[in-house]
Amino acid sequence: MVASPPRTIRIGSRKSQLALVQTYWVQEQLQKHFPDRRFEVHTMSTHGDKVLDVALAKIGDKGLFTKELELGMLNGDIDFAVHSLKDLPTRLPDGLTLGCVTEREDPADAVVLHSKHQGQQIETLPEGAIIGTSSLRRLAQLRHHYPHLTFKDIRGNLNTRLQKLDDGEYDAIVLAVAGLRRLDMADRIHQILEPEVSLHAVGQGALGIECLGSDTEILSLLKALEHEATAKRCYAERAFLRELEGGCQVPIGVNTVLEGDSLTLKGIVASVDGQTVVKGSVTGSATDPDAIGLDLAQQMRQQGAQDILNQIFAEQRS
Repeated sequence: MVASPPRTIRIGSRKSQLALVQTYWVQEQLQKHFPDRRFEVHTMSTHGDKVLDVALAKIGDKGLFTKELELGMLNGDIDFAVHSLKDLPTRLPDGLTLGCVTEREDPADAVVLHSKHQGQQIETLPEGAIIGTSSLRRLAQLRHHYPHLTFKDIRGNLNTRLQKLDDGEYDAIVLAVAGLRRLDMADRIHQILEPEVSLHAVGQGALGIECLGSDTEILSLLKALEHEATAKRCYAERAFLRELEGGCQVPIGVNTVLEGDSLTLKGIVASVDGQTVVKGSVTGSATDPDAIGLDLAQQMRQQGAQDILNQIFAEQRS
């Protein structure tokens, strides 16, 4: 009796250039670990890719860049999906799980300047300079530190945003360091923002691979790409965000430092206008990162973070 060939593994991805670079990297790494297996990439467009004329915060869907891929897994069209972890909601649909977190690229935010501002930094830009960002998290923190600047929403993939900057629509834009590096565009970075200025998004810089919780074969394969230190940091961040019931379109930022078995999580919740800011920090055992995230969320809620979020949620619903 001839043994059946192993199943072909179907990897789901968004169609954007960055998403594909990340997905092909995952495919390549898995192929190295499992040379006898076949891995195919299947692409889909998500709601967030299609609606480009509305600010992300106003679309109001926490699964903007993941929902279609999740349906593909639940329907059996793909076996797992590769996400930028910051896009993956902290509460997953029934039946799906976070199967793997890959090693993190630098999670910081980067400033990219228009050519006429060469040699400047964001803090030295003239009053009224137009800064492009689609992130409420970045917007709130930058308004807090640089009230003399003007902020304008910017949508589209990374190349589209850079083109809008080069065309003079903006004086500067703020993007993730990780995305620029993965697309070999690190030369466009003029400034990397320190955590004191801009705490990064939950999961930023890491890839999250989502799959069926019942698919033990896929979960076993994905273990080859798991990066334990990154996973611990990101699980703490995701627990913090989940407890505060914040989606990707809420001004919540984090920073995590892992030293041996000690994990420190810093967080910020800010009003969109940057006027009200609540900060906190918790250090605990890295063996239970979720507990650290929950502890920080409860601490900051008592300091007024929930009041800020309730106001933002009410404005988004209206």
